[in-house]
Amino acid sequence: MKKFAPGELDRAAPIYVAGHRGLAGSAIVRRLQAAGFENIIGRTSAELDLRDREPVLEFLRAMKPRYVVLAAAKVGGILANSTYPVDFLSDNLRIQVNVLDGAREVGVERLLFLGSSCIYPRMAEQPIREEALLCGPLEPTNDAYAIAKIAGIMHVQAVRRQYGLPWISAMPTNLYGPNDNFSARGSHVLPALIRRYDEAAAAGAESVTNWGTGAPRREFLYADDMADACLLLLEQYDGGQQVNVGSGVDFTIREIANTVAVAAGFKGETRWDSSLPDGTPRKLLDTTSLTSLGWKPQTSLEEGVRKTMAWYRLHRADLSAET
Repeated sequence: MKKFAPGELDRAAPIYVAGHRGLAGSAIVRRLQAAGFENIIGRTSAELDLRDREPVLEFLRAMKPRYVVLAAAKVGGILANSTYPVDFLSDNLRIQVNVLDGAREVGVERLLFLGSSCIYPRMAEQPIREEALLCGPLEPTNDAYAIAKIAGIMHVQAVRRQYGLPWISAMPTNLYGPNDNFSARGSHVLPALIRRYDEAAAAGAESVTNWGTGAPRREFLYADDMADACLLLLEQYDGGQQVNVGSGVDFTIREIANTVAVAAGFKGETRWDSSLPDGTPRKLLDTTSLTSLGWKPQTSLEEGVRKTMAWYRLHRADLSAET
C-alpha cells in the first residue's frame, strides 16, 4: 500500500474532475478553485464520452493527473430510474470502469469516487451507517443505479488491495444546487419541485400535484457543502470503507414541497397523487465518520432552496428546452 500522509494536496498538480459541469462536479471545481488549485482538468461529454473506453484511456495517458475526482454519472429521479434501468446500469458501469482502469494504469495517487446513498438497503436501520452496505434488498425503483455505484465502491476497494493505491469513496445523500438536472422527466425530487412550483407561480396556477403521499422522509445537502467534505476527505481520510456525506437532518417530502413553494412565491394548493410511488420510506445517513474529521454542513435547507431557486430562474431560459 502506498503510504498516505494526511495534509494538503499539491495545489499545482493536475487534478481531473470527471463530470465537472454536473451538480456535484461543478461544486467540487468551485471548491478546488477557491482552495487555490491551479491545474483543474475537465472535459464535457461532447469532448470525451466516458462510456467509450479507448478515448478515456488515451486522455488519461496524455493528461497524467496526479489526483482524480470521479463525479461523472448518469443520474435521474424515480421516473427515469424506473423507466430506463438498463441505461443507468450500463452507462454508469462503463463510465466507472473506464475512468478507474485508466487512473490505475497511469498511477493516479489519490482518487475519490462519488457514489450515492441509494446504495443502502431499502429498509436499512436509520440513520444509515456505512456498515449497512449489502445487508438487505435495495429500493426497486433505483436498484440498477445502486448496483452500478456499489460496483464502483468495490472497484476502489479492489484497487487498494491489489495495487496499494490510497483511493477512497464517498457516498453523498441527495444533493441539490446550481447545475442540477431540472428536466421534467430526468430530475430528482427537489429540482423537480423547484421547476414545478416556479412554473405554477408564473402561471398563477391554483394547485400543484406531486407524486406519492408526501410522507417519506429525505435528507438533502447543498452541493457546495458536499464539495467541502470531498476536499477534506481527499486530504485527511484513508480507508477502504465508503464515507457517508450528509446533513444529518431529514424532512418529509411534504415539508420540502412547502419550503420550495415559499421560495417560489406560490400561493395555491398542493395536492398529492397517492397512486404514484413514494420510493424508499426514509433515508437518513449516519455521518459520524465524516463529522469526526471536523466537517459540518453550512447551508440550511431554506437557504439552499432559495439559492437554487435563484440560480434556476437566472438560467431558466437555457433550461427550457430540456425534457
